[in-house]
Amino acid sequence: MQAKKIQADLILLLVAIIWGFGFVAQRLGMESLGPFGFNAFRFMLGALSLLPLLLFFKPDQNGNSHNLLFSGFIAGFALFAGASFQQAGLVYTTAGNAGFITGLYIILVPLLGLFIGQRTNINTWLGGLFAAFGLYLLSFKDLSAINVGDILQLAGAACWAAHVLIIAKLAPKVDNLQLAIAQFVICALLSAVVAFTIENNLFTLSNAIQSWKPIAYAGLISVGIAYTLQIVAQKHAPPAHAAIIMSLEAVVAAFGGWLLLNESFSTISTIGCGLMLFGMLLSQLPELKKRVLTND
Repeated sequence: MQAKKIQADLILLLVAIIWGFGFVAQRLGMESLGPFGFNAFRFMLGALSLLPLLLFFKPDQNGNSHNLLFSGFIAGFALFAGASFQQAGLVYTTAGNAGFITGLYIILVPLLGLFIGQRTNINTWLGGLFAAFGLYLLSFKDLSAINVGDILQLAGAACWAAHVLIIAKLAPKVDNLQLAIAQFVICALLSAVVAFTIENNLFTLSNAIQSWKPIAYAGLISVGIAYTLQIVAQKHAPPAHAAIIMSLEAVVAAFGGWLLLNESFSTISTIGCGLMLFGMLLSQLPELKKRVLTND
């Protein structure tokens, strides 16, 4: 059992690295496509990339098709909401900012857990205060010029927190591979509907071909591989613990933005990022202490 939990932690760390560099691909992908069109192509590609696996891996006999359809829709809708806010926000903010603000879901996971009967602790509230002040330094230091992109990323963080809780609830009940495919298809279809409605001039195959490299990374690796690994790993990792490991995508996103997009942080913004990361870690100290003392 302990070996499975260590394996789950390593898988979640790989997920964080993949998602961190995914922010770079998501920004580059919108040079030809709109936010919803890009999401439609990448999530459908992610779903298609998993279909061949159904030929080699026999689905778990958990639940039935009705449960899978319901689970896929719930998880897919949460995924659509989070991906939409995140992708739209990247039009107005940097990959580094997006990574750190998205990482706030590590604090929102236990807070949202209050609504389903989970208890939280003082560290979560203190961590939230540090993170909120860090967010102020990063994005709201000049209230006359609030970064709309950062606000959208904050809304996305709330959706990602909900998605973590939803996956933790659904993963043990249905086949993981089928759940992954179902949620990707639902997210892609919802994104396509919106793209046809408000991005009709950009949502074309020729534009998608121009952005094939970002779509390939974001679809095959960030979606097809990473989201599926998340579902598998969360079978052996509590939601709050999974969130703290996956929040490291913020650091990877900042590094990727600096390395590949020539993004940089001012001194104040760097302090803000540091406070946000400190708040994220502080909020999870009780969970980490519990795992150390109980080997859980």
